[in-house]
Amino acid sequence: MGRTRRPPASGWQPLRPGAGPVDPFTRLARTHAASTAGDALLAIGLAGSLFFSISPEAARTRVALYLFLTMAPFAVVAPVLGPLIDRQRGGRRGMVVASLAARSVLCLLIADHIHGLLLFPLAFGALVLGKAYGVARASLVPAVVEHETELVQANAKLTLVAGVITFAVAPPGVLLLHVGAAWVMIFAAVVFGVGAVVSLRIPPARASAPRTDVERTELRGVGVLLAASAMAVLRATVGFLAFLVAFSLRQHDAPTWWFGIIVAGGAVGALLGAIVAPPLRKWVREERILLGALIGVSLAAVGALRMGGRPAAALLAVFVGIASSAGRLCFDAIVQRDAPDADRARSFARFETQFQLAWVLGALIPVLHSMPLTFGFSVIAIVTTVAAATYATGRRVPWSPS
Repeated sequence: MGRTRRPPASGWQPLRPGAGPVDPFTRLARTHAASTAGDALLAIGLAGSLFFSISPEAARTRVALYLFLTMAPFAVVAPVLGPLIDRQRGGRRGMVVASLAARSVLCLLIADHIHGLLLFPLAFGALVLGKAYGVARASLVPAVVEHETELVQANAKLTLVAGVITFAVAPPGVLLLHVGAAWVMIFAAVVFGVGAVVSLRIPPARASAPRTDVERTELRGVGVLLAASAMAVLRATVGFLAFLVAFSLRQHDAPTWWFGIIVAGGAVGALLGAIVAPPLRKWVREERILLGALIGVSLAAVGALRMGGRPAAALLAVFVGIASSAGRLCFDAIVQRDAPDADRARSFARFETQFQLAWVLGALIPVLHSMPLTFGFSVIAIVTTVAAATYATGRRVPWSPS
């Protein structure tokens, strides 16, 4: 049977354990695995129709349109869905279930219109629901751990689950892409459908108490805002590097397997970041890990600049993956720790909007303006160095993990 947990005085609201030996966190992890697998297949299917099937110059226009499209869901998630998730009893679990079921239906529709005019509005709907799921899932994590010191570890486990399942579904997804992008979408629809069924086993969270003036002040404190700025820089770096390398490889007619190496490097880095962050948290606070992530990317970019070439890009992708993964785990823990329970989904929606905007702006630079890899490495080194210096001087972060 699941363990009954008493809510601490800080206002945390754990989930009520359901029937059976499976605890709520395991159920959330299984649901997250299905959602991640579906998202990976959706991305593979869209890439097959938006990027690899047309010329590089035509791809720039379509990719730029897609990047703007990725920002649109947050116009819905941040002001509408975030508060709705917070206010409704069981709203976070309900959003998880609904987003998975609806994405299953949308993927089937995308399969029928993979080359038609309805592709973009259908993809828009899938993106909205995917972001709504992410907000609801992040808001549920504090309810399935016993203490705030376990947040980084819980977030890391979910990231590891996501990384492993992405590796598992990528090969069959790529094989299906050779048959047709529509088949990838059908596969994604099945996976999302399974996830919707699994998510029904997540017990609903208790209703949240209204936030206090002190909690509002904490959420807008300098620590949270500086952490958000650092994470935004890391997200912008991920977008910038991904499209810098993608268009550089296409311009030089690089073999397709180089794309696989770069993507695999980023994915391996994300897994490594999820592995190293929890042990680090035992020694230093989340804020220090975020600072170290910025410094690490800066040093890696300098090394890639001196090394040059595609191998350097692959190694930099690994380091950026480590930094962005570990940094995101720590930032999520900061918000989960400091954000009022009654306002947690709204908080995640607002910050996720900022991070997505940073990712889009970073990605648009190499999409709209062609540049050599070495110049791009220099940009990354300069930006992350400035961000690290700003973060370090803006707040004195204690080394104690308590």
